Amino acid sequence: MAPGHVAYGLGAQYGLRVTAETVASWERGLAWPTEYELTALAGVLWCAPGELLTAARTLREHRVAREVTPEELAGRLGMSASAYLRMEESGRWRGNERQSAALSEALGLSAAAFVTVSGRDEELAELLRSAVTTRWQGYVKPVSKLAPVDRSVVQEMLDRLHADYQALMVSTLSWSSTGAERSGASGDAGRAFLAGIVDRFWETADA
Repeated sequence: MAPGHVAYGLGAQYGLRVTAETVASWERGLAWPTEYELTALAGVLWCAPGELLTAARTLREHRVAREVTPEELAGRLGMSASAYLRMEESGRWRGNERQSAALSEALGLSAAAFVTVSGRDEELAELLRSAVTTRWQGYVKPVSKLAPVDRSVVQEMLDRLHADYQALMVSTLSWSSTGAERSGASGDAGRAFLAGIVDRFWETADA
């Protein structure tokens, strides 16, 4: 279906005044439909809303992909719809431990996805960068509080990441012949490692 056909279907079936240009913008990822528009779009295209989301990252995207209303989800979490929506709109999850577990179950969130929808990826990255470049033992507790992973597993992951980082820095120093080259190679390798530290953390958790 061309964008014009989709726009016509949205108007005829759902009363939405959407242009072909808007539909094209959605397709290219330049604009995002509202929740109702996404549901209507799925209806016009004969698919589930979740099939239109390439990779859900926000709380709203995960909820829409599961075709759950804010009221239904809030009920499962034991909070008011308005309280839930404030967190969804802010991009910062502030539920308690029980509500967090219920959220992960209701939306099928992995530990990594939970941290992302909570808006804490950068906070986790900062803790991990500090852990691998200093004494990792002092970061087991704060990382465990942030990521829903067993503390013993976090301890093992931080130990491994720290060892990998230190080994990388030593090996890059030995590759180069001059001091300037050693410094540049080591710096580049270290920055690349730290830039992908969150992905490495979850890869280690899944290993």
